[in-house]
Amino acid sequence: MPTSSASTTDSARPAASGGVQSLERAFDLLERMADAGGEVGLSELSASSGLPLPTIHRLMRTLVVCGYVRQQPNRRYALGPRLIRLGESASRLLGTWARPYLARLVEETGETANMALLDGDEIVYVAQVPSKHSMRMFTEVGRRVLPHSTGVGKALLSGFPPEEVRALLGRTGMPAATDRTITTPEGFLAALEDVRRQGYAIDDNEQEIGVRCLAVPVPDAPTAAAISISGPAGRVTDSATERIVPVLQQVAAELSEALATPGTAPTA
Repeated sequence: MPTSSASTTDSARPAASGGVQSLERAFDLLERMADAGGEVGLSELSASSGLPLPTIHRLMRTLVVCGYVRQQPNRRYALGPRLIRLGESASRLLGTWARPYLARLVEETGETANMALLDGDEIVYVAQVPSKHSMRMFTEVGRRVLPHSTGVGKALLSGFPPEEVRALLGRTGMPAATDRTITTPEGFLAALEDVRRQGYAIDDNEQEIGVRCLAVPVPDAPTAAAISISGPAGRVTDSATERIVPVLQQVAAELSEALATPGTAPTA
C-alpha cells in the first residue's frame, strides 16, 4: 500500500514568521479587501499583494467555501457574512481588554471613561467605566451615534482624508442634537483641523446640553478606535482639560502598544 509523504505544499509551507504561509496570505487578502471598501477582482488583489493569480484564486476559493468571502454575480469578490459574527465578538473583546485602561482614566480624571469604534458610518460605544461622582455621564455600551456631534467621532475621523469625511457626512446627514451641534461639512472639517493641531477632540455641549467630552484616537489600532472622558460642563472646564488631555493621550498610547503585541491580551 502506498504511503503518503509529508511534502511541503504552499498550504503548509512555514512562513518567515514561523506560522503557516497560506494563512498569512489569506488574512492579508481579507485585510486588503477591507481596505478597498467594496468589491475587488482577482487581478487587483494580485497586483496589490504581489501574489500570482493561481495562488490568489486558490485562496479566494477556500475563503468563499468557508463563508468569509462571497463571489458576486459580476465575478468580483466581497467580504462575506460569516465575518460579521467574528467582528462583533472581536469588538466585545476589545471593549473588555480596554476596561482596565478606562478604569485608570476614571481614577486619574474623576470622570466617566468610554471607548468607541467606527462601525460603517456610525460610532458604536464598546466599553465604559462610570465616574464615582453622584452626578456622572452614562452611555450604554452598544449605543450608536452619528460621528459629527461627538468627541469620539471627531477623534476617529481626524485621521481620514477630507473627501472620505465629506462622503460619510453626505450619507448620514448632520442633524442637530443641540443648538451647539456642528451641522455643516465645512464646520466639521474645520473642527477636524483643530483636532489634528491640538491632539485631542472636544464635544462642547454638542451631543447633550451640559455635557463636555474630551477624546483622543488610539494610534495604530487594528480598527479605528478612540477613548474619551465625559462629564458635566461645570467640571470638565478649560483648566481641567489641560490636566486631563495628557492623561488621555498617555493611556491611548499604552493601549495602542498593548493591542499591537501579537498573541497577548492587553493588561493595565
